[in-house]
Amino acid sequence: MSHSFRDAPLALLDGRAFIDGERRWAAQQQRFDDVSPLDGKLLCEVARCDSLDIDLAVNAARRAFDDQRWRGLPPAKRKQVLIAFAEQILAHREELAWLETVDMGKPIRYARSVDVNSTANCIRWYGEAIDKVYGEIAPTSAQALALITREPLGVVGVIVPWNYPMIMAAWKIAPALATGNSVVLKPSEKSPLSALRLAELALAAGVPPGVFNVVPGFGPEAGTPLALHMDVDGIGFTGSTRVGKQIHVMAGQSNLKRAWTELGGKSPNIVFADCPDLEQAVQSSVASIFFNQGESCNAPSRLLVENSIKPAFIQRALELLPSYAPAHPLDEATVMGALVDRTQMDTVLGYIARGQQEGARLLAGGERVMQDSGGYFVQATLFDGVHNDMAIAREEIFGPVLSVMGFDSAAEAVHLANDNIYGLQAAVWSRDINKAHGVARALRAGTVHVNQYDEDDITVPFGGYKQSGVGRDKSLHAFDKYTELKTTWIRIDSPV
Repeated sequence: MSHSFRDAPLALLDGRAFIDGERRWAAQQQRFDDVSPLDGKLLCEVARCDSLDIDLAVNAARRAFDDQRWRGLPPAKRKQVLIAFAEQILAHREELAWLETVDMGKPIRYARSVDVNSTANCIRWYGEAIDKVYGEIAPTSAQALALITREPLGVVGVIVPWNYPMIMAAWKIAPALATGNSVVLKPSEKSPLSALRLAELALAAGVPPGVFNVVPGFGPEAGTPLALHMDVDGIGFTGSTRVGKQIHVMAGQSNLKRAWTELGGKSPNIVFADCPDLEQAVQSSVASIFFNQGESCNAPSRLLVENSIKPAFIQRALELLPSYAPAHPLDEATVMGALVDRTQMDTVLGYIARGQQEGARLLAGGERVMQDSGGYFVQATLFDGVHNDMAIAREEIFGPVLSVMGFDSAAEAVHLANDNIYGLQAAVWSRDINKAHGVARALRAGTVHVNQYDEDDITVPFGGYKQSGVGRDKSLHAFDKYTELKTTWIRIDSPV
């Protein structure tokens, strides 16, 4: 098949910001190049927004909030609009999947079936949920009526990463919009195009101008002014732990805005000798780490296997690796695509070199491939002989690199798993329910999978312990991030 995508409609490659219901270039007319990871060539120019544009977007969001064009609507009406927004996303499935693929590098089969569907489902779910959230009446004395109600924060800033541009945006904008907030979204400069298109689809669905704004740009120039802005009431961030810490500092330095961060991970995947299905465990472990080219914060990049089955486990994993060979992301058969840009590719290759330097055994992969394409493709990589003091075991690589460690007891497995600054996800494979439950309870992670990895649903919260962040995305718990609780205390002098 032909993989040329340079003849696509130019209208899809629109890098202008979306502020107050309109597409516009940056106030100072600055632009940056958006390069496709598929071939290393220019996709389009994107508005390089800065503090002036953040001011414009925040001011538009504040006007929309203050005049109640959105928050003043009954929840049932906001529900209708958000459901229409979800339907717009599904109606434009092919163009959104194409944008996600050529801008970020993921296989189009997953951009279509996972990213588009998950984005639409998230927005629809929060739309459906909002008119089913009730206030409370406190159990006070008969002489008082204490009403506990939720109110929107106001203007919410959202900063999302490049690995799942639409899904990560939806996890934040859906509950924020459902509860009546106005939103200013800054997508990653590495993959901004689908977020900008989402704003247009939201407007078409009936979200009023000014309620949902998208301002592309670089972190120091656009993200920092958003986090420091005195008229932003809350900020939701997904990205690196390093930047997440800065977000919390800036929230405190400014107006003490609410700050919620979903950060890095180095998830341990623990396989005991008594796992119920060794083949399933191997296939799941390999598929989960190489999905999205390993560019997932919850990727099970640390594989802990009981030593008695470790040789057989590794041998079967090596047999599966050729099926994860990188290929052109626009080919429907491709399961692993390109890394997002040259910088990320160089970072991943640097970690692979460092793993070898520190004594880990490279059993497969580890090299850049498909160089003639000009794209940024790295082989599925497997290391054995990894120790917890190695960089490839401790640091988030964000690439297709699997590190295998052995253990001899449940206590040793738990120690190895918890000996890390992150605590996002983990998994336990064992047919012994006591062992599985006991280990799951001992693991310091926001989600622990048992006899599977990465099964998911919008109804369950997502977030982590330790330096994996603060707060939870998804589920009804996300409403806590974008609302304030108000108590209205009414004195009752009963005539009876």
